[in-house]
Amino acid sequence: MPARVIKLTLEYDGTNYAGWQLQPDVATVQGVIEEALAKVLGTPTRLHCAGRTDAGVHAAGQVAHFATDHTIPAAAVARALNALLPDDIHILAAEEAPPDFHARYAAAARTYRYRITYVDSVFTRRHAYYVPRPLDVAAMREAAAHLIGEHDFAAFGNASEDYTSTVRRLEELRVDETLDGVELYFTASAFLYKMVRNVVAVLVKVGAGEIPPTLIGELLATRARRALGPPDGDAVWPPAPPHGLTLLRVRYGN
Repeated sequence: MPARVIKLTLEYDGTNYAGWQLQPDVATVQGVIEEALAKVLGTPTRLHCAGRTDAGVHAAGQVAHFATDHTIPAAAVARALNALLPDDIHILAAEEAPPDFHARYAAAARTYRYRITYVDSVFTRRHAYYVPRPLDVAAMREAAAHLIGEHDFAAFGNASEDYTSTVRRLEELRVDETLDGVELYFTASAFLYKMVRNVVAVLVKVGAGEIPPTLIGELLATRARRALGPPDGDAVWPPAPPHGLTLLRVRYGN
């Protein structure tokens, strides 16, 4: 059994990757880091993360860990990896962790930020969702208030085999107005697959005046996005684009 567990805190621009998780024949964040880690440690090493981000999603405070019996100091791991990694992935810190630490299962909460901009600019196209006209932020806040707390979020999650229950507790859903758009902050211990992006898509409809804020309650009650009135009964409204989403930080402990 490896004697050490090393915790990594890292950031990445997800534009050029098919998400965090290893996949055949495509570049992923996990795959690129594991390739570099194998060179540093001299052996293939599996990396486990706190939150498996989708294709195009970014991270400013992702956490991962690996187990090893190599004697290299933790700080040297960060320096060595950064020398090998491409410019869109950067290790912020590496540190020794307790033997039972697990980046995913030990996490108490994850915070995501979603950026919306009203300005179509080359400087924001990779990191913010362009909406051509200002949104009604007050209406979005009214709608968001219905989602805070513990609810069945089935209407806001895409199908996945990773969970048996669609009940989640949303600690925070903050809607902030910025100089050129809106930023939404989500904090929860866990999210359904594409839950944040689906919530954003609905809140944008509220902000655009397409649906009323009170419809959120109906979505929660019916557990289906049919309340939005798609043209076909089996149609599913698409989530907001991935490039506006960033995993900001992971909280451990209370």
